Amino acid sequence: MTLWRKSSRSASSANCVEVGHSSDRVLARDSKNPGPTISLPATSWARFLRQTQG
Repeated sequence: MTLWRKSSRSASSANCVEVGHSSDRVLARDSKNPGPTISLPATSWARFLRQTQG
């Protein structure tokens, strides 16, 4: 079972994203429509975070 965490940047926004971990993958989904997910390698997710915080 994946434990989901809502993005802190989604707090008051209409665009709510949840992130979960599954072994060496990171999963992302829309918290208002939690059906479909995007699955990325953990290394790709880390690269994405570095680029968005810089």
